[in-house]
Amino acid sequence: MANEFDTALKNVAASIAQYVKDASMMQVETHYVEIAENEPVGFEMAKPVARTIIKLDGDSETVIPMRKNEAGSNVVDSELFELHQQNVSTAIDYRARILNALLSTLSGRG
Repeated sequence: MANEFDTALKNVAASIAQYVKDASMMQVETHYVEIAENEPVGFEMAKPVARTIIKLDGDSETVIPMRKNEAGSNVVDSELFELHQQNVSTAIDYRARILNALLSTLSGRG
């Protein structure tokens, strides 16, 4: 009985350790596909337009969509960037809820 309990405890600990490792870095990518009239959309051809990487220690990296304006200067594509920021916020909220649930379970308040 004790051996089964030890094995189960080790499996749970390994699962938690893997989840924490997976949650230590979050990557959010926003992609686009071109839509042609009367043609099916090929999602496998989606191209990235923005990416954000957020690490659990607070470090982050963001690649944002830029376009050239009439003067030839780079400007942020605000519509695509806003959509990407919504995706990032959703991912952050989801990760926070999952980590809070995990902590509640581990502390016995679940």
